[in-house]
Amino acid sequence: MGRLFGTDGVRGVANAGLTAEMALGLSVAAAHVLTEAGPTGGGEPAPERTTSGERRPVAVVGRDPRASGEFLEAAVVAGLASAGVDVLRVGVLPTPAVAYLTGSLGADLGVMLSASHNPMPDNGIKFFARGGHKLADELEDRIEAVYREHSTGEPWKRPIGAGVGRVRTYDEGFDSYVAHLLGVLPNRLDGLKVVIDGAHGAAARVSPEAFARAGAEVVTIAAAPDGLNINDGCGSTHLEGLRAAVVEHGADLGVAHDGDADRCLAVDADGAEIDGDQILAVLAVGMQEAGTLRNDTVVATVMSNLGFKLAMEAVGLQLLQTAVGDRYVLEELKRGGHSLGGEQSGHVIVLDHATTGDGTLTGLMLAARVAATRKPLAELVTVMERLPQVLINVPEVDRTRVTSSAELATAVVEAERELGATGRVLLRPSGTEPLVRVMVEAADLEQARAVAQRLADVVKSSLG
Repeated sequence: MGRLFGTDGVRGVANAGLTAEMALGLSVAAAHVLTEAGPTGGGEPAPERTTSGERRPVAVVGRDPRASGEFLEAAVVAGLASAGVDVLRVGVLPTPAVAYLTGSLGADLGVMLSASHNPMPDNGIKFFARGGHKLADELEDRIEAVYREHSTGEPWKRPIGAGVGRVRTYDEGFDSYVAHLLGVLPNRLDGLKVVIDGAHGAAARVSPEAFARAGAEVVTIAAAPDGLNINDGCGSTHLEGLRAAVVEHGADLGVAHDGDADRCLAVDADGAEIDGDQILAVLAVGMQEAGTLRNDTVVATVMSNLGFKLAMEAVGLQLLQTAVGDRYVLEELKRGGHSLGGEQSGHVIVLDHATTGDGTLTGLMLAARVAATRKPLAELVTVMERLPQVLINVPEVDRTRVTSSAELATAVVEAERELGATGRVLLRPSGTEPLVRVMVEAADLEQARAVAQRLADVVKSSLG
């Protein structure tokens, strides 16, 4: 039986792999695990109390606009309330907004229903602990263990009467989150024209509103979610429309979000793509100059381009690398007391202002850097030169044997020797599929392709 939790929560095809029954059961289990340490108190609105005067735990629940999110939200709310948790429904908001509200309202946990950049039929459940932080692996394992115990008939104590949770809609979440974003922005965006691709997702209303209030002239595309069109040919995984719109409208830059808006990619005035590594590099230099980059350190994952590492070294900054997943970046940021980290995919965490990747905040800070320096984005990103990177997914192999195959280990050593100091090899088993990802970077694209294909062939022959 495989682990339910993947890189970022529990995800699957809604009403097939991820059912209402599973959503309800996981919510009950999360309520037990995440509230067992007792209430933290504080926050508004004030929690209701049981007839005995004890404070009930509080949960914040949000979702992206997927049609399936409607019934999954109902199941999650039912599970939480049945476990004695008061529920604040914040409706359609980005994942980082739910994380922020979980912390700002003093809630005991938060729940976000979204499958991020995945296609519309998928959905997912992400849990946040007190303070709006993503869960460590051990907490996820405990939730899964409790869920499986309940699923097999293990009885649990159900509150009755005044002990059951109460449910209400919290309409102030949108304005509270936007006010938070504007409150941490280092400078206004007056004079900038920005195109925003909302992916027909959770940021379709929030992001344009935040940019407009910050002073930018805003053009929106893919900002009319209907429950079925999320990520459909738009957003951070499909930048073609954003490129065209930026050039058509003569904008200074464009910003693209994914379905739950925890990531941000960009394009410059000429429509050239700016990935998460480049965004991170621009923000790192800006924060270094402002004195807000603690420890002169940036945290990124092992998937970051080698060019990013070289760029950080060139400006006197240290790079720490983690496993793939913004929660691992967050763990390292907190462990070392650092302030900035992120992923090539566009998850950027500014720890002083967010506990998770925040696409809207990232886009605002990138635009603020353009406005403050009066330099075009294309010039700012020259701080980093992307080295050619080739990624090959090798399917239908035993991903568990990546580190134990002698033949594969020998092939990797030979490849690294060939690439030298200006290249890199990374083999990474998928967290959700029976495949291995082969990533190769080199100073020359053709060399990267040749080495990657050679390694992919070895993976297939030795692990097939």
